[in-house]
Amino acid sequence: MNFRKYSGIIVGMKELKRILSLPSLLKKKSFFLFGPRATGKSFLIQQQLSQKSQVFDLLSSDLALRLSAHPSQLESLIESQTKWIVIDEIQKVPSLLDEVHRLIEKKKYHFLLTGSSARKLKRGQANLLAGRAWNAELFPLCWAEIPNFNLERYLQYGGLPSVYLSQNPEEELKAYCQTYLYEEIQAEGFVRRLPQFSRFLLSSALSNTKILNFTKIGQDAEIPPSTVREYFQILEDTLMGFQIFPWKKSKKRKTVSMSKFYFFDVGVANTLANIKTLDPHSDLYGLSFEHWIGCELKAYLSYRRKNETLEFWRTKHHQEVDFIVGDKIAIEVKATRKVNEDDLKGLKTLQEEKQLKNYYLISHDPIFSNRQNIHCLHWSRFIEELWSDKIL
Repeated sequence: MNFRKYSGIIVGMKELKRILSLPSLLKKKSFFLFGPRATGKSFLIQQQLSQKSQVFDLLSSDLALRLSAHPSQLESLIESQTKWIVIDEIQKVPSLLDEVHRLIEKKKYHFLLTGSSARKLKRGQANLLAGRAWNAELFPLCWAEIPNFNLERYLQYGGLPSVYLSQNPEEELKAYCQTYLYEEIQAEGFVRRLPQFSRFLLSSALSNTKILNFTKIGQDAEIPPSTVREYFQILEDTLMGFQIFPWKKSKKRKTVSMSKFYFFDVGVANTLANIKTLDPHSDLYGLSFEHWIGCELKAYLSYRRKNETLEFWRTKHHQEVDFIVGDKIAIEVKATRKVNEDDLKGLKTLQEEKQLKNYYLISHDPIFSNRQNIHCLHWSRFIEELWSDKIL
């Protein structure tokens, strides 16, 4: 089978070791592997499974047309002694999932089914295998996968492999966002009015990490709130972002009901919002820093297969904590280089609920301290302890 290659970065990709182990997944069960475009799904398959599996790439138009017309032919194409079967970009031929279902049941094959969009599968009421395949995700490069991690570069350009390994990250990001707009959205027919959706992308990127306000975003983009809601669903279905919902277990204070939205990558969010630079002393830098911590937490929970929710806490009186993980920890993120008592207010208020085990303030302050059972850590120590499984 032929593999798609990332032009100009194939050597650099070999130097990166991704956390997600596809063989470890497939030894257990069949899996859907979802991830945004250009996060490296196809390369990871080539790197980890090329000698152990048979790969069907549905971006090959001939193969896609053949299997779309005759899904039952899949079995005849599977080589003898094959144990693991990869179908890349399964959303191209959703009808193939019925045959996959049959082969899992009758032949006991283990499948890896990859995709960059769940929208076609959902809308076409595709057979999602009713628990016979679990879900896994691939994210942009995270801290634990990047040698000599540079926070300032990451907050500006993000972690897409093609961007991280590029000498011209701005151009790579610009091309990526244009490709998403004109190939993913327009070609798939997800929206009828591309200029309208383009205005929405700008407004949504400027609202990144903030409480969703469909009315305000709609006014900024000159579209109805109902359309804004639909467009956010498109972003989620195409894996361009995710919602974080409010923590509802607060007993002493009323909390907000609206969620927050985070783009899947800080560099993509900056590009869509036309943010060219990040001043370390600006609010934009602080939001990008919070965004990055949120993405690291999401990737960690997924890669470690931890069944914990990622939420936030905000009261009607605007008391807030950035992240709550399950019923275990609360995390406040500050870009400050010197922590003061005001930075602890949200966590102290949340402590009064007496429901969580540990509280963390993450900042650029190099001095570790423990203030009223709040662990104040430099971001590098927190991230290192997170990926070493010392936080959760």
